[in-house]
Amino acid sequence: MAVVFDVGNVLYAWNPRVLYERLIPEDRALDAFLHDVVTTDWHFQHDAGRPFAETSAELIAEYPQHADLIRRWGSHFIESITGMMPGMRDLVDDLDAADVPLYAITNFSGEFWTPFRAREADVFDRFRGIVVSGDEKMLKPHAPIYHLALDRFGLDAAQAVFVDDRADNVEGAQAVGMAGLIFTDADTLRADLARLGILA
Repeated sequence: MAVVFDVGNVLYAWNPRVLYERLIPEDRALDAFLHDVVTTDWHFQHDAGRPFAETSAELIAEYPQHADLIRRWGSHFIESITGMMPGMRDLVDDLDAADVPLYAITNFSGEFWTPFRAREADVFDRFRGIVVSGDEKMLKPHAPIYHLALDRFGLDAAQAVFVDDRADNVEGAQAVGMAGLIFTDADTLRADLARLGILA
């Protein structure tokens, strides 16, 4: 049985707030900026494959007073990924040591993925394949990205368990025949994988 991970907030903590909290020290102003300007929906365009140069130009035209802060999203994005989730390095180590095949399907900008993947090579070099939504221009939870990943990885859906922190993404994997686990924390995931016979 192979384990197919999501990356953001499963393997690695992601928090855009850290990009701006030193630059916008007042909490309500920071909350407003994250809620109204660099929104989740705006960023999701990058995961879908739109270049940051395009999305940032559009956003700067709408919010010219925030031009420097918007550009920072592109130039410092990797800083928003603040390290592995607690316990996940040990879990990846243990799965790798047990020769469990490791893969990933991540909603992630292709241009932001490249430097992040290089920074975390010691972890991702253990993965036999990774599908990045921004490179493929297809997103979870829609079926095509799961089918693409299974074909590329050479896996039957029944051979794979998919782990994601979002229920809709887990449901998308289950809809194509994969087993699915909703991630809450490393200890719970370890217990779930043991229950499935993947880890002792």
